[in-house]
Amino acid sequence: MSWFKKIFKKEEKDTLDKGLEKSSQGFFDKISRAVVGKNTVDDEVLDDLEDVLIASDVGAETTIKIIKRIEERVAKDKYVNVSELDRILREEISGLLLENPHLHTDNIDTSKKPYVIMVVGVNGVGKTTTIGKLANQFKSQGLKVVLGAADTFRAAAVDQLVIWSERVGVPIVKQGMGSDPASVAFDTVQSAVAQNADVVIIDTAGRLHNKVNLMNELTKIKRVMQKVIPDAPHEVLLVLDGSTGQNAFEQAKQFTAATEVSALAVTKLDGTAKGGVVIGISDQFQVPVKYIGVGEKMEDLQIFNGMEFVDSFFKQRN
Repeated sequence: MSWFKKIFKKEEKDTLDKGLEKSSQGFFDKISRAVVGKNTVDDEVLDDLEDVLIASDVGAETTIKIIKRIEERVAKDKYVNVSELDRILREEISGLLLENPHLHTDNIDTSKKPYVIMVVGVNGVGKTTTIGKLANQFKSQGLKVVLGAADTFRAAAVDQLVIWSERVGVPIVKQGMGSDPASVAFDTVQSAVAQNADVVIIDTAGRLHNKVNLMNELTKIKRVMQKVIPDAPHEVLLVLDGSTGQNAFEQAKQFTAATEVSALAVTKLDGTAKGGVVIGISDQFQVPVKYIGVGEKMEDLQIFNGMEFVDSFFKQRN
């Protein structure tokens, strides 16, 4: 069963609705202004809709795809009333998400033990918080988790991860400030194997000033982990701050060029009107969005469900 079919619990759905409220309200306020006084979907309405999608951080490439799909429907049906625009838009965004790579409802592949997740992303995007919330999710599922503090260039990063390990109640492997990140990663997976852990989550440095250095560092971390677990890491999770809009696209470009990213987490969607960024990032990078952050609480990091996301996004108009 794909994540797209996953049925949300009521409290999860309520959190998602609330988390996307600002994005939804902002988006449809703009659409209402764009179609005021119009009866049919014509070229002018489509031009205005294109502006709305771009202003909502859906991204230029994805916006062009959506507009093209709507243009084809309008051309086929000849007369499309503006009252039908919401439904058509909803269908085309849903269709776009369905075409992208799907993840399963299970967080991890339990046949891999320990399952190794390497977390990447620039400083300030919510990387450490995401790791803490993931650790809490896995622990609540009865899994044994070990954290690795391989962002050794910032004392604050290690300290924050230690606080999360204590809060969640999971062990952490760390070394001194300025230690070799690959050495920390090696020690972490070795410790996890010795403890018969189910999941390992490795934090990494979030520096983007030199892509070559970043690539070399992440490649080295992978290589040393593979001395212990030959197919590690099983997942490279890129954390992006959804509230930064187009900057999140740029970070995704940089990291997907520097390493093989296999999943995305888009955080901080609840405090912003930039939720459209999830649609664009999911479409453009063809890397599955696995998690979205829609609140401050531990359980507010949710497994991304495209159908539920679209439903909540359009809730303002239901």
